[in-house]
Amino acid sequence: QVQLVESGGGLVQAGGSLRLSCAASGNIFTINAMGWYRQAPGKQRELVATVTSGGNTNYADSVKGRFTISRDGAKNTVHLQMDSLKPEDTAVYYCNANKLRTTTWGLGRDYWGQGTQVTVSS
Repeated sequence: QVQLVESGGGLVQAGGSLRLSCAASGNIFTINAMGWYRQAPGKQRELVATVTSGGNTNYADSVKGRFTISRDGAKNTVHLQMDSLKPEDTAVYYCNANKLRTTTWGLGRDYWGQGTQVTVSS
C-alpha cells in the first residue's frame, strides 16, 4: 500500500515563507515525477511545480522565481520552498507521485496526498 504524507502547511503573512514536504512510503519501485498541485476555493486544481526522477523541474508561471521544488529520490520525498508568498497563493496544496510503480512491470499510476492548507494573509 502506498501513502503520500504531506506536512508544512499553515498560516503566514504576505511576503513570508513556508516549506512543504511530502514523503511517499510503501511498496515503491520507481516514481517518474513528483510534484505539487493546489486548489483554491471555487477553482480547479492546478499545477504548481514538478520534478522528474532526472531532476528536471517545471513551474507554473505564477510561482516562478518564488517557489523552489526539490526531490530526494532515495527517500521518495519532495519539498516545496515557498518564498515571497502572496494572498493568491492561498489554497490546499496536494502532493503528487506520477507513474508510481509498485512492481517492475506496468506503467504505474498517479498517487495523491491528502492535502495541506496554506493560507497567506494580506
